[in-house]
Amino acid sequence: MTLLLCFDDETALAQRLAAELGWASAVIARHHFPDGETRLRLPPALPQRVVLLRGLHHPNGKLTELLLAASGARELGAQRLILVSPYLAYMRQDMAFTPGEVVSQRHLGRLLAGVFDAVVTVDPHLHRVSTLDEVVPGRRGLALSAAPLLGDFITRQVSGAVLIGPDEESQPWVRAAAEPHGLAHAICRKQRHGDRDVDVALPAIDVQGRAVVLLDDVASTGRTLVAAARGALARGAASVDVAVTHAIFVGDAVAQVRAAGVRHIWSTDCVPHASNAVSVVPLLAAALREA
Repeated sequence: MTLLLCFDDETALAQRLAAELGWASAVIARHHFPDGETRLRLPPALPQRVVLLRGLHHPNGKLTELLLAASGARELGAQRLILVSPYLAYMRQDMAFTPGEVVSQRHLGRLLAGVFDAVVTVDPHLHRVSTLDEVVPGRRGLALSAAPLLGDFITRQVSGAVLIGPDEESQPWVRAAAEPHGLAHAICRKQRHGDRDVDVALPAIDVQGRAVVLLDDVASTGRTLVAAARGALARGAASVDVAVTHAIFVGDAVAQVRAAGVRHIWSTDCVPHASNAVSVVPLLAAALREA
């Protein structure tokens, strides 16, 4: 028997996933004390195999609760404990870019490896390691990709779309989404000056009179998408849409993207957002059947 555990703010995704797998599910109850600490309550008796669902967008408070819940699950009977984190935070800091910087990917990976037997995620920000196994040393790391799902969706929504990645790091997702459908695709070049200050140079591909879809793994401030959308429209694109795996969209990001002329914003349900249009439940379920 496998039990799927989740926190109360992710019950919708957990229920869909449990139904897909035919598993029982339960919610971790939380009580927040006035001083900011949290009391967690899990089912008092757990089966030997437990899957814990926790997305790590806005991660800092969630990480504390996640580590406490995992340790509590071990005490309550879980012998094999799997983390499903559709969005896995702290992956972009994979090296010290300046002296003294903490390499968060490495240290978070070690923390997770200390409490989980396996970690499953979708489109993590991995650029200097080849597999998620390297991030969670000694444990099973499984990095799934939603790019093919987004490619299928885009093909149904926009006939003959040109897929463009807003920066060099988006190339694997764009290729995986475009090639199975024979879609034209290319990658922009980006120079980042700050969190909200970027320059984007469009590729040489012809977009005149064509529908363009900007595709990426994550949208946070949206400034890269804004620059790419404006550039595509200035080149004569008939329309610009956006498709991303992780719709973080902090602050006024959505408004800024819309103001740049973007028609539709589509995302997966890895991160709950009004733009969710593609479900990763079948993708996660297929992986968990083998995990």
